[in-house]
Amino acid sequence: MIIRRALAIGALGLLLAAPLMHGQGQARYRDFQLGGDLSSVSALTGVAVSQATAIHVRPAIMQELRWQRPYSSSETTAPADPVKQIVFSFYNDQLSKLVVDYDHDRTAGLTDTDLIDALSIEYGPRLKPGARTGRGALTRVEEESGTVVARWAGADYSVVLYRGYSSDFRLIVASPRLEALARTADVQATRLDDREAPQREIARQKKETEDTRASQEKSRVANKAAFRP
Repeated sequence: MIIRRALAIGALGLLLAAPLMHGQGQARYRDFQLGGDLSSVSALTGVAVSQATAIHVRPAIMQELRWQRPYSSSETTAPADPVKQIVFSFYNDQLSKLVVDYDHDRTAGLTDTDLIDALSIEYGPRLKPGARTGRGALTRVEEESGTVVARWAGADYSVVLYRGYSSDFRLIVASPRLEALARTADVQATRLDDREAPQREIARQKKETEDTRASQEKSRVANKAAFRP
């Protein structure tokens, strides 16, 4: 058990070796810079830009790109990296948030303190429990992430470590400025969608009727030419 935990901590150390660059530049998680564009993240992950999902296209373009660790059937050749998947969120082609999910098996045995200590090396002292962060209502992703274990924050980044309901760890790294813009845009986009929903439904029904009529006419022409009493 001691050896397994030591190996797990070693793997976590590799993971957290360079997630954030301090200084005047924007915050980073590994090689991913908050504020970076979709094409740069695509190049780093190997996931094609075309695989990005459009969440909203107005009043701002909001997209998500998902990277998942390639499946390996051999445990001996599987990488030691404990990251299972990362979901990248973009606001007007700027990386606003990363949601990092860790593999359960590769963090087994690690305590909350183990991760807090490792993350604090990179992000500095964590915020005091219960400290106000100035943020509004929780987003759906935050609600689904589980229990907050610890928070870190700087002028251009915020970091929150969660422990999920299955004892899995999740890390959310975000740009407070871009996330605030994204939250506002999401509310506005939802309002626009709700306002235009009746018109879209009418248009959908009209197109469905026209498609049905065209299909029936096509069948009628073909069957009339071939019909013999």
